[in-house]
Amino acid sequence: MRAYVYDIQDPSDQRAPHDLGIEKTVQDLERVGVLYWRIDGSDAIEKIDQISNERNYKNRDTIVVSPEVMGPIYEEKVKSFFAEHIHEDEEIRYILDGSGYFDVRDEKDVWVRIFMEKGDMIILPAGIYHRFTTDENNYIKAMRLFKEEPVWTPLNRPVAQDNQYRNDYTEAYKITSTA
Repeated sequence: MRAYVYDIQDPSDQRAPHDLGIEKTVQDLERVGVLYWRIDGSDAIEKIDQISNERNYKNRDTIVVSPEVMGPIYEEKVKSFFAEHIHEDEEIRYILDGSGYFDVRDEKDVWVRIFMEKGDMIILPAGIYHRFTTDENNYIKAMRLFKEEPVWTPLNRPVAQDNQYRNDYTEAYKITSTA
């Protein structure tokens, strides 16, 4: 995992690094509620099971985002994942193969890009503005974990502005931008 400030002036494709050269730490991510683990080795699944039990994750599935698997809808799907949105539940991903980016808004509404690859696990809190994209390799395989039945319902910005989960998030993490 590597986190850094996203260069919003870079006009290249969303899958490019967009690296402004300002590094962010795990502690910076934690300040906005993002949790990170590096989990690899022969006991990786046991470690994920332990985290799942501690956080009450009851379900999981696997998603592959690639042109080969998704076919002609790939480009449309990647663009839809990149629309800024929130969820009303945590978003949990463990990268099984490949790589990609999660972008999150920090406490001052600045985009932070998080490069994730095999062995990385991330939890985004309910209510955080974020987005996802594959990188220039156009391939990622991830385990998705859920507290209840698998649901992936994005609430795009600005529609999410008056959402209770967004309001709870901004209060809990002292976020200055509530738009």
